[in-house]
Amino acid sequence: MPEDPQRVRDWVERVATFVSEEWGLAPITGRIMGWLMACDPPAQTAGEIADAIGASRASLTTSMQLLTSIRLVRRFRKPGERTVYYQIEDDAWEKVIRQKLQAFAAFDRLADEGLELGWDDDAKTRRIRSARDSISWLNDHLKQG
Repeated sequence: MPEDPQRVRDWVERVATFVSEEWGLAPITGRIMGWLMACDPPAQTAGEIADAIGASRASLTTSMQLLTSIRLVRRFRKPGERTVYYQIEDDAWEKVIRQKLQAFAAFDRLADEGLELGWDDDAKTRRIRSARDSISWLNDHLKQG
């Protein structure tokens, strides 16, 4: 753990704000994610997580279920123990990025369908084409990287 626990708590709170503003998730979900990225040891109990982020164990339930159901956080027991631990998956951020890219690809197909609706002039399709152009730019940019 870094020497200044307050800096860690401040960073966890910034993660919570980001997750809330950018993804529309509850701030507690972001606090859990932030804490699980920064904590030592990396596997934590619900009680340890709750204490670290200043939440009740009961308030963690919905967020932990969400994070485990989308496989960003792993729930497990250590051999011979009854205690449940949580740990952020090593590939959590890759999963987030892949989900976002899949959503863009799905929207691109939807926009393509919109262009096929039989519009009588190009001006009416400008916004749909703009969406497709933006997604195409992203795809091209990712291929270059």
